[in-house]
Amino acid sequence: MSPQAVLECFCLLCFSFMRTAKGDLQPLSFQPRTLYQYHYTLDVQLDHMALPSPGGVWLRAQASVHVHQLWRDQSGEELLQVQIRDLKAQHKPDEERSQDDPGGPPAEIELSQEAKAELQKPVFISWNSGKVRAFYGNEAESILISNLKRGIISLLQLQPHASTTVEEDASGSCQVTYAVSNHSITKTKDLLSCTKSNSGFISVNKVFGVEWQPSSRSQYVVKDNLLQSVLAEESHVLAPALRSSSSIKISSRQQLQLLSPPMPGPAEVSGQSLEDVLAGTEGQHQPLGMASLPFRRVCTNCPSLRAHLKALDRWGIKTDPSKVATVWQFQRFIQMLRSAKKRDVLELLRRAPEETRPFIVEAAVAAQSTASLAALSEFLDFSKEEPKSLLEKFLYAAAFSPRPSGELLHLVLDKLDGKQLAPEIWETGIVAVGSLVGKLCQQKLCGLQEVEHGVETILRGLRSAEEDPEVVIYLLALGNAMLPGTIPTLLEHAEEGPAAVTTMAISALRRFPAQNISSKVKRAMRRIFHEKRKSYEKTCRLAAAEILLDNHPSPMDVINILLATEEMETEMAKLLLLKVQNSLRAHHHPARKIMKDIMGVPQINNYNFFSKAGTSSSFSGPLTVTQDLLSTFGLDLLFLEGGFLRKSISEFSLLSRGRRLRAAQVTIEAQGMESMMGENISDGEEEPELMAGVSVTFFDVQLRPIVFFQGYTDLMAKVLLSSGEPTSVVKGNLLLMDHHQVIPLQSGLQVTIKLQGGLGLDISADMDVDIWEQELKTSINTRGSLSMDFQTELDSPFLQVTLRSQTEVETSIHFDTTLRFSSSPVLMCLQLREEQVPYREIFTVSKSAGSQSSTTRKGRRGTMPGREFALHQTNSKVCNLLLTLEKE
Repeated sequence: MSPQAVLECFCLLCFSFMRTAKGDLQPLSFQPRTLYQYHYTLDVQLDHMALPSPGGVWLRAQASVHVHQLWRDQSGEELLQVQIRDLKAQHKPDEERSQDDPGGPPAEIELSQEAKAELQKPVFISWNSGKVRAFYGNEAESILISNLKRGIISLLQLQPHASTTVEEDASGSCQVTYAVSNHSITKTKDLLSCTKSNSGFISVNKVFGVEWQPSSRSQYVVKDNLLQSVLAEESHVLAPALRSSSSIKISSRQQLQLLSPPMPGPAEVSGQSLEDVLAGTEGQHQPLGMASLPFRRVCTNCPSLRAHLKALDRWGIKTDPSKVATVWQFQRFIQMLRSAKKRDVLELLRRAPEETRPFIVEAAVAAQSTASLAALSEFLDFSKEEPKSLLEKFLYAAAFSPRPSGELLHLVLDKLDGKQLAPEIWETGIVAVGSLVGKLCQQKLCGLQEVEHGVETILRGLRSAEEDPEVVIYLLALGNAMLPGTIPTLLEHAEEGPAAVTTMAISALRRFPAQNISSKVKRAMRRIFHEKRKSYEKTCRLAAAEILLDNHPSPMDVINILLATEEMETEMAKLLLLKVQNSLRAHHHPARKIMKDIMGVPQINNYNFFSKAGTSSSFSGPLTVTQDLLSTFGLDLLFLEGGFLRKSISEFSLLSRGRRLRAAQVTIEAQGMESMMGENISDGEEEPELMAGVSVTFFDVQLRPIVFFQGYTDLMAKVLLSSGEPTSVVKGNLLLMDHHQVIPLQSGLQVTIKLQGGLGLDISADMDVDIWEQELKTSINTRGSLSMDFQTELDSPFLQVTLRSQTEVETSIHFDTTLRFSSSPVLMCLQLREEQVPYREIFTVSKSAGSQSSTTRKGRRGTMPGREFALHQTNSKVCNLLLTLEKE
């Protein structure tokens, strides 16, 4: 051998050594004429994490897996036959195990003869040094058994060198990372990256969704180019985002161990190609996907709508949404309607008494099945004098849908198109279109034809609107839609419109996230606040200042706003300074750090600057704090210089895992009161019309405004003819949470996660003006009930399991405001109180194996005491004073 050849061989040896030193292994292979027997073990455990001891199911399956090579081509591609033999399955009762030790005698699961026969039918894979190139089996086979075979084949999906790549196995197409050391290969799978067939749905608002924390790690041992063993472990922790204490943990463990020594196996099959070899094997073998196929249970004991129709007169329908029993019935109706036929839904709508039809319409909208929407389309006739309340109920149910479809928006647009509608129905319809457009775009469905039609409907109406109230409704709809492309339109109306239009345009802009509040928007808000082009109503200026302060303000913006309070009217300056101080106390406020730095400047942070007189106030603080949720209450009260209330805004917000949701905001406006009481109007100001009304934003959907009275004549008529009953703002049932997620485990078993949460709500508002006593009282009463049903289903060929967590709560919150004008200064008392809150939780474990089934239930209930919230010290003093005056 020449010196050059020796040198080349030495270099090759060095290169091979370096590759091995880095951890890479030699190509993997199964030898011909050899039968490899592996012992396969599968352990799956599901647990209710809320219970002090495990409240779930432990399952074990064991089998012998035979692998042998049928054919190999020159490139190294092998055709392997994989066969499951002697599978046995067991499970253990809950009371006979603990988290650390399953313990206790296992209960054997008897497989049917059909299942045993299907399990033993072999499948084939095209395999090349650990990579499964193709999978062949019988597509007519049972889905659960076919998926179990996919789970075993997934254990043969590996590679002998370190890298990050995308692989397909039973979990879907996922990103995996390999690390190689000596004879060991570690594969870490990013389950959040997996793509698979769409077999579920989620709510648009993530606050009402499900938190999912998965992990997957597999350990391979390879010796002499042969796979010796595999240990694959994965876990999933799932819980409602608002209630992690109801979490479910799923643990899955697969083990494949080579039994030695290998046995002599069948001879290789001759053939020019893999297809030729497959054609010579027994049975039909089609190419199949590696990802598990979705499986849907057939519910045999679920109540049908047809059966419910027969007993409708006897059962009846509960109609009080503030009772939790009504909300549970609402959720059951949704489930029935999702599997019902159009004729049954239509019959139900026609047969139901008039007082229960709103309930059924709400359920049909929430179901969003093709049949239920078709039935609603035929039943609801907007061209006739239908009860306005029923039509409005349908439109609001659509607006609050947690995951609307293009079909639902199409139905709403079709019902509004070309109809002569009552003003309140038209307004509610435009509001609903805006909400549906926004939610569909959040689902990345902005390109739907229905969405484009909806946007054009709003913009075309806005361009042709002549009256200010009509313009306000279209701007409100744009606020519900929150489309970045409409910001220039909103800015135009914000700067150039009259007071009511400017107020609504700025209100719509305030709803956009910080990334949409560009420098152009901030420049426009500066012009409005500092009145660079024209004078603006004080509420408009305050709203513009809030946009600047709440969206990553510059230090100069904060300083200029603070300095501007020196030239403002007392009440307006008082409110603005209090809002700045509140932001310093709110840890989540985006401007907190900047404001804290500015407060270090003595020329600004001093008693003279912040000790403005005035009765306007701004307050915010926590109501409930849990590990998952911070709920807050905020209140802004703006008074006029004469001591009359101009505007009050009360807001309940939810903050969870970095997400914020405006659960409810109630705005009460009153103007023109000073002229009614004989007060003088400031020079240069136009005398406003006497008016009072309420506007509500509920779960980020702003409803059409409601006017208590407009004009002195209307006020006197309503005072004299008042029935004493409050005005209903929102009353009904809506689906808050709607989540359906299918998780294919690597073992081939399937887990289905279902979350459904219903809310029944009755919000009423009342304003009482006593001219003789010079007293104004407002009252907002909120009565509600919440039910949440969280289910985890495990499906396998030998055992089906359901873990269920049900939670229910009833609550009642009252917010009252009393203002007495006969005193100077005006006396104001705020009261926020919550009645006692009863709650109940039920945890259920249901199992079914063959003809045997069992159900275990555990639960707890309690009552949280009622409470009255202390808003701030000054308020408490005034309330005590007013109480003393009333006693006198």
